[in-house]
Amino acid sequence: MHVRRKQTIFAQGDATDAVFYIQKGTVKITVLSSNGKDATIGILGTGSFLGEGCLAGQPLRMESANAVTNCDLLRIEKKAMMEALHREHKLSDLFVAYLLARNIRYEEDLVDQLFNSSEKRLARILLLLAHFGQKGAPDNAISEISQTTLAEMVGTTRPRINFFMNRFRKLGFVDYHAGDALQVHGSLLNVILRD
Repeated sequence: MHVRRKQTIFAQGDATDAVFYIQKGTVKITVLSSNGKDATIGILGTGSFLGEGCLAGQPLRMESANAVTNCDLLRIEKKAMMEALHREHKLSDLFVAYLLARNIRYEEDLVDQLFNSSEKRLARILLLLAHFGQKGAPDNAISEISQTTLAEMVGTTRPRINFFMNRFRKLGFVDYHAGDALQVHGSLLNVILRD
């Protein structure tokens, strides 16, 4: 299926009936608290699965998924995914490896949230979004992410993100290019490593 930028893929509270695989594009995962506070809990890109809670018996979506860019998604009905996981061992191995890697990422995010400053959390998120140091990553550019979304991910305010982004730019850790693409440099690791 093709999903246009800013279009909702599924909403928090929807019935869980399918798993999605991102063939191309970027998706933002958000949650809304009972008192109306919105939080971004993840940005997923090409090669990621979303909505896999249905496979564990989750009756309703606990989060919303919205396209950040135009996306091409593979929608796999719950029953078809379960059958494929039982029948196709390579798919099963790939899916389990993906879930384990994502679980490790969530644990790292929690530790980061508990122990690091908002500046260090922002630096880490920028490096992760730019796929810095990952094998096969094409470049270290991030496109189409707002400071508001970064603030939600970091757990701070947009003005605070703006302050840090200006500092990072002045120190040469990031550069803005045409089309608002953000180039992240390896020197940004200095922010994380600094005490």
